[in-house]
Amino acid sequence: MLLTEGNRSAGATFTLLGFSDFPGLQVPLFLVFLIIYMVTVLGNLGMIMIIRTSPQLHTPMYFFLSHLSFVDFCYSSTITPKLLENLVVEERTISFPECIMQFFLACLFAVAETFMLAVMAYDRFVAVCSPLLYTVVMSQKLCASLVAGPYILGILFSLPLTFFLQELSFCGSNIINNIFCEHSAIVSVSCSDPYISEVLCFAIAILNEVISLVIILTTYVFIVVTVIKMPLASGRKKAFSTCASHLTTITIFHGTFLFLYCVPNSKNSRLIIKVGSVFYTVVIPMLNPLIYSLRNKVVKESVRKLIHHSKQFC
Repeated sequence: MLLTEGNRSAGATFTLLGFSDFPGLQVPLFLVFLIIYMVTVLGNLGMIMIIRTSPQLHTPMYFFLSHLSFVDFCYSSTITPKLLENLVVEERTISFPECIMQFFLACLFAVAETFMLAVMAYDRFVAVCSPLLYTVVMSQKLCASLVAGPYILGILFSLPLTFFLQELSFCGSNIINNIFCEHSAIVSVSCSDPYISEVLCFAIAILNEVISLVIILTTYVFIVVTVIKMPLASGRKKAFSTCASHLTTITIFHGTFLFLYCVPNSKNSRLIIKVGSVFYTVVIPMLNPLIYSLRNKVVKESVRKLIHHSKQFC
């Protein structure tokens, strides 16, 4: 019996509905998402290149930022190409192995980004609260360990969820009413009991959010207290400016995540969930490099120098 169910699941085929409810918008949506994906790829890979090639950006803060850009690039590349394909083809199908792999990678990079933002919060805490010890505390060994942490947690959280999804059996019409293979959408079309998988997903999501937010909120409480005690207004302004981009990214990322989990499960909310999923998986990876490049004078100066050197070379 188990073998039969396993074979049936392995050979299952899913249909990603996406935005098929709006046939007249398929081409405009394709163009919009294509532009967003191109900006995402150029922005994040460009940010990584600028950080690697500019000596003034060889600091822990930009080291973490380069990994955030890498995670954003991978996260978007896991979702957006399939979304673009489904907007131009009639059969919006995806096989069970492809669906499971897409979920695993999306979960891995979502968790990695969550904890990467927490790591960056700790970096800002050390920079503002202990500026004289910053270079000593944030050693290369510690930075490497802090960067490895989000990737390891992403794998550890994703593997059990993926395992229990693979244990489910599927039969009949496997229509996923979302833009990608998201956990709740997959278990909703299963013909076996998904209780363990749902409870595990809820527990991991809560654990992931609580731990990361506790780290972020705790570090920023200390940052705010330290900044308030600064005697000079210029020092306070400089301290807040170093955290502004990070705070903006955190607000958008966690705000969207919490909004999606607060949407009631009803037919009328499916479109809201789809739009939220697009913003969470497609738009946010594009916004992060823009936020850090537009609000950061050092990054903008490095871009100008890189363009100037490129013109001289040409």
